[in-house]
Amino acid sequence: MRYRDDSHARTLPVNSPVNSPVNAAIKAPVLFALAAALLFGASTPFAKLLVGSMDPVLLAGLLYLGSGLGLTVIRAVRDRGLGLPRLPAGEWRWLAGAIAFGGVIAPVLLMLGLATTTASSASLLLNLEAVLTALLAWVWFKENADRRIVLGMALIVAGGVVLGLPAGRSAGIGGGSGHGLGLGGLAVAGACLCWALDNNLTRKVSASDALFIAGTKGLVAGAVNLAIAFALGRQLPAPLLVGSAMGLGLLSYGISLACFVLALRGLGTARTGAYFSTAPFVGAAIAVLGFHEPTSPAFWGASALMAAGVWLHLTEHHAHEHTHEPMTHAHEHVHDAHHQHAHPDGWDGVEPHAHEHTHAPLTHTHEHYPDIHHRHGHS
Repeated sequence: MRYRDDSHARTLPVNSPVNSPVNAAIKAPVLFALAAALLFGASTPFAKLLVGSMDPVLLAGLLYLGSGLGLTVIRAVRDRGLGLPRLPAGEWRWLAGAIAFGGVIAPVLLMLGLATTTASSASLLLNLEAVLTALLAWVWFKENADRRIVLGMALIVAGGVVLGLPAGRSAGIGGGSGHGLGLGGLAVAGACLCWALDNNLTRKVSASDALFIAGTKGLVAGAVNLAIAFALGRQLPAPLLVGSAMGLGLLSYGISLACFVLALRGLGTARTGAYFSTAPFVGAAIAVLGFHEPTSPAFWGASALMAAGVWLHLTEHHAHEHTHEPMTHAHEHVHDAHHQHAHPDGWDGVEPHAHEHTHAPLTHTHEHYPDIHHRHGHS
């Protein structure tokens, strides 16, 4: 048997090489989060173009169906076939909840909001998703939140408030009569709340195959939304529009979500949401620079506040001595400080690889986030 010692609790020195604060375990999830943000952020102005050509519920269904079908094909090529990945029995309910809130309700609310809200303003309002995601993570999952993260969230909320003030209506928010966000802005905010619930529920299954999670969500959510649209008497638009919507969905909902799941695995919910909060600026930049949407002082003031909040998130560091309790789970890994365990004699030595493994107690100090191995309490 090829063996890596995991037989007893151990303590690693603070400055040992294996505990270097700058390592791939920190960098890779951050890159996944930023890639997810880039792909999703770019979708808002393009979805704004499509929502004028078809029903919002129908568009939501096509976006997610394109995501699900595309990721399923990618997984089939990767695995040379389609087997049902093993998901612990208790985790199916979390995936079902994530699909309901994030795949069915949220995209419909966003498409309804885009019908009466400019793409640039809707993009900035999507920053509320990160705030709501973090609040749920702190209250529900007891993730650590230092003052820097809290201040960043406060600045993002302040930007949303500026957009919601009566003066912000000149930036294209809302619709109809009245003041403040209007129905369009409220629909976008509702989508943010649903996606925040989705993010926290997806966290519970983030150790499983990201392509399977994202693809399943796309297939189910797309089928449900299309069924609702057809029941309401909607009809498919021209094939070119259908293809455009599904292609956009694969990139901005499918591949983006797969990257987001990988980031959740390595960063935890609140911090993944913090990095993902760069997405709205991508959408706003495309809407303003590419589609020449009008702006106002309120829009730029909100942009500055939200940008400052995102900067605080991106420059946060977290390190302290912590203890890992014994744990058994399965996910793709390499044999770093957290993965020292035995393998059967037939193991070929290839890394990364995935199998069920057991973590022994371990106490050490290094820079980390609340990933699947660092969900410990803080005094």
